[in-house]
Amino acid sequence: MMFPPFRLPLSTAGLLLLGLLASCGGNSSPDPAPQPPVVPPVTTEPSQVAQWLTTADRSTLFYKSTLALNFKDAVGQNPTIEVDTTQTFQTIDGFGYTLTGGSAQLLNQMTAATRATLLKELFATDGTNIGTSYLRISIGASDLDANVFTYDDASQPDPTLGQFSLAPDKTHLLPVLKEILAINPNIKILGSPWTAPAWMKTNNSFKGGSLKPEYYPAYAQYFVKYLQAMQAEGVRVDAVTLQNEPLNPDNNPSMEMSAPQQATFIRDHVGPAFKAAGLATKIILYDHNLDRTDYPLTVLQDPLAAQYVDGSAFHLYAGNIAGLSTVHNAFPNKNVYFTEQWIGGPGNFSGDLNWHVSNLIIGATRNWSRNVLEWNLAADQNYGPHTPGGCNTCLGALTINGNDVTRNTAYYTVAHAAKFVRPGSVRIGTNVPGSLQNVAFKNPEGKKVLIVLNTGSSQTFDIKYRGKVASTQLAAGSVGTYIW
Repeated sequence: MMFPPFRLPLSTAGLLLLGLLASCGGNSSPDPAPQPPVVPPVTTEPSQVAQWLTTADRSTLFYKSTLALNFKDAVGQNPTIEVDTTQTFQTIDGFGYTLTGGSAQLLNQMTAATRATLLKELFATDGTNIGTSYLRISIGASDLDANVFTYDDASQPDPTLGQFSLAPDKTHLLPVLKEILAINPNIKILGSPWTAPAWMKTNNSFKGGSLKPEYYPAYAQYFVKYLQAMQAEGVRVDAVTLQNEPLNPDNNPSMEMSAPQQATFIRDHVGPAFKAAGLATKIILYDHNLDRTDYPLTVLQDPLAAQYVDGSAFHLYAGNIAGLSTVHNAFPNKNVYFTEQWIGGPGNFSGDLNWHVSNLIIGATRNWSRNVLEWNLAADQNYGPHTPGGCNTCLGALTINGNDVTRNTAYYTVAHAAKFVRPGSVRIGTNVPGSLQNVAFKNPEGKKVLIVLNTGSSQTFDIKYRGKVASTQLAAGSVGTYIW
């Protein structure tokens, strides 16, 4: 079942969601049938704390509670989350998705009015709009494009990049990006390549192989030309990684790049090229799984390479989210970022919600990440478009079938953070009592934002701030965002 093309209230729209098969540690058993919505009684009592809730059974989906929640003198013996603004950690850049070429294609093929309404829902912050604040895009094709391409697919080597062109992105990606920028001109954009042009590679193929050393200078200039061309289109790319999943040669497209190779590429080519071109774009290294923290540590141990590097990016298809702190603690002056995690279709809502909020929204930020990005923003009902051999079970945050839209798990995981933890927010201190996993922030407006996941049974608990407590409750497996 798909959504009608008009905007539904989130608490109503969520009842129509399909169950999701768990990925990356989620529960793989089928979801129970959706339950009727639990609508709290309307109250006229003023509330100091706004509450937005999502339940594991999908009866409530990013719903703003009408129940009053106020701070009072401390009483009782409830488990207590104490929010401490005197403890401060990293600044947050944002929360969002990868706008793959396939996502942009699906959005661009909607009617203009329907797309405009959906993009406002995704990128504006007023009302029930979710305020996506960070996007990753591919430099050239990712495996979730309809076909493989780079910006210089010359039949013969083209070291001067005379055939470089953004033309492949001008059909879908750039038009959609420009509509998004009209809604949120300050959204941060990260660019990541899946491969260099085939003529630069050891196997002359889009898949696998590595960059030939003689083409390091040309590939560095490829990044420069890309950033300058995007700027000419009105798109400022805040940061780039130099290779998506550099230890994975099996995707289509893909390219291997070892840690010593990446250190050399940054130290001798990309860093100096960006400096010479006057580019302030951040260089972020690695962009792969947390089981190989040795990779970014190897590059950062080269001081001549590290001088050009802002930080390191990670995925969690292997390893542990605490690896972010391992890298941060070794080089505390370098940032860490979380840049990709998929949900495998058809998915399982309760299991995926629990895993992704626990590991990413809470886990990554408690381990110093400045952002959290889920994988593809949108796919169609058949998990397309994708390249031959690309991911054929990647469930988008949205499923788009013509003008019909289904909102899936990653839509809600990002919403619970992005709408309230705006860019420039700072993580602040909290304890973690029992099953009440949580993370807190102070946003640029001075408001406190507490995100809580209840991994146990239904739980009444207190939020303590400045000696006062507010008592609330979360059902098993539910997520609450609290703002005051």
